[in-house]
Amino acid sequence: MRRRPAESGAAEHRRRILAVVARIPRGRVASYGQVAALAGLPGRAREVGRVLAGLAEESRAPWQRVVNAAGRVSPRGLFGDEAHQRRLLEAEGVRFDSRGRIDLDRQGWDPRPESPGARRRGR
Repeated sequence: MRRRPAESGAAEHRRRILAVVARIPRGRVASYGQVAALAGLPGRAREVGRVLAGLAEESRAPWQRVVNAAGRVSPRGLFGDEAHQRRLLEAEGVRFDSRGRIDLDRQGWDPRPESPGARRRGR
């Protein structure tokens, strides 16, 4: 039996981060820190940001569903400005308050099967 070569640490981290991001349902958001923790990388929110910033423009990963811990869109260069991410999220039904924040208690993703945020995946 042939063994597959071990993935590099960075490649494995990227794979785990993108697997978590792919699970965030339409109309929900998660913080960079939450994605890191769910990927088994607690305390590595910046690594999540680097992975998402490094995605190709044509990537199908729902990168727009990841926001900062304050519920705000973080500036990024590759895909355009914060307004682009906001438009994508608003098109999915995510609401922003007058200060440009998302209520994470209402629209944050909770991946636990029994949570209301998880039950809304099919929306």
